[in-house]
Amino acid sequence: MNIPKNLRYTKEHEWVRVNGGEAEVGVTDFAQGELGDVVFVELPAVGARVAHMKSFGTIDAVKTVSDLFAPVSGEVIAVNTELKDNPALVNQSPYEKGWMVRIKMANPSEADSLLDAGAYEKVLGAHA
Repeated sequence: MNIPKNLRYTKEHEWVRVNGGEAEVGVTDFAQGELGDVVFVELPAVGARVAHMKSFGTIDAVKTVSDLFAPVSGEVIAVNTELKDNPALVNQSPYEKGWMVRIKMANPSEADSLLDAGAYEKVLGAHA
């Protein structure tokens, strides 16, 4: 299972790539594997405000529909529009092409409170 060391994680299986005051968000390799084939991703519009650990969209897969939770609060400044036509990018490339939103963080310290790769691996150990 792929757990990049340079990302931060939530217990709900979202990942965050922090770049200055921005956070790129997606779902982890574990999450996409548990969901199965992703068939649709509902994401907020650019300009929408998201709140820390509140739902910002849904991900529909063959097995289930799941909420997506914002790891940080702020304003959505970009949405991965490629997912509309090719939601399978979440399965194929969860950490690169399958990113979902970019958020201008209102409180960058929220990202500091997220799990590092080692702590996320321990969360996954509980699922084994």
